[in-house]
Amino acid sequence: MVLEELAVRLNNREYKNWLKAGRCLHILKEGLHPFITHHMRAFHGDLLNQNTRLRTPCHTSACKPKGNKLLSVCSACSDWQTEILKHHSNRGIAVNWDNCFPPHWRMDHWELAKAYMPRGQGKVKGAEKCDASALLNLINHCDCFQSVDHKFVKEVIRHRNELMHSCEMGVKDEWMWHYQTALRNLLLQFRHIPQMAAAGRQIEEMLTVDLSIWVSGLDRVDSVEVNGLELDAVGQWETRADSVSQWEAELLQERLHELLHADEDVKIEDPEQLQRLAGFLQANRDLCERFSAELQTINSLKAGE
Repeated sequence: MVLEELAVRLNNREYKNWLKAGRCLHILKEGLHPFITHHMRAFHGDLLNQNTRLRTPCHTSACKPKGNKLLSVCSACSDWQTEILKHHSNRGIAVNWDNCFPPHWRMDHWELAKAYMPRGQGKVKGAEKCDASALLNLINHCDCFQSVDHKFVKEVIRHRNELMHSCEMGVKDEWMWHYQTALRNLLLQFRHIPQMAAAGRQIEEMLTVDLSIWVSGLDRVDSVEVNGLELDAVGQWETRADSVSQWEAELLQERLHELLHADEDVKIEDPEQLQRLAGFLQANRDLCERFSAELQTINSLKAGE
C-alpha cells in the first residue's frame, strides 16, 4: 500500500522533480562532510596556535547565549567571540550564537563551526549529522574556505531554499535544468576530492533516472521470462522502491524540522507553509501514518494559538 501511494504521487512530474532535487542535496552533503571536517579541524588548530589566549579555559564553564545574544561572557569566551567574528566572511549578518556552547570552543572544532551555520544546529555534533544547507552556509560564511568560489556555493543555497520553500512541493523542468547547472559548477570546485567526485557521479545518475519506474516497475519485472532472473529482479525493484520511499520521508522530515524549528521550545517558523505541508501529509494515508507524531504536534500548536 505504501509503495502504491508513492507511485501515485510520482505520477506528478513536478513532485518527482522535487524529490529528485532533494535527494541530490543529500548526496552532496554526504560528499562534503569529510572535506569540511578536515578543514574545520585544521582551522581550529591554526587559531589555537596563532593566539595563545584562545587556549585559556572558560572561567565559569557556564557562559552561554541568552536567546540569540551572547552577552556578559567571560574574557576567555569573549576572545573566541572576537575571533569568530574576525573570520566571518559576511560581517553584516547576524551570527546564530544559540547554536554554540562557548566553553567548548577551545576544545571542539565543531562548536566553532556551528557559529557560521543557520539556526537550529545547537544539538548537532558533527558534519555527518548536518543537512546540506548547514554545510553550504558554513563554507559561505567562514573564511577558512577561501579556496572555494562562493558565488557557486550561494547559487546552490538559493536553489536549495527555493526547493524547500516550495508551497506545492514541486518544481518545473526548467528549474531542474538551472539546478543541475548550479550543482555541476559547485562540484567542479571539489573535483580533486574523491568523495565529491563520487557524489558528482551519483547526482548525475539521480537527475537522469525515472523514479516512477523504480517504484512501479514490479509489475513489469514479474513478466520477465528469462530463467533465473525473476526473483533477483523483483528483489532489486523492491529495494529501489523502498529506498525512494525512505528518501521521500527524509526530505519531508527535513522540511518539517525547518518549519517546526525547535531548540528548547517548539516554534512555528511559517504557519501558512506548515499548514500546507500538514494538509499534504494528511491527504496521503501512508505519510499521515509515518508522520503521525509531527501532525499531533502541529495540531497542538494550532489549538494553542
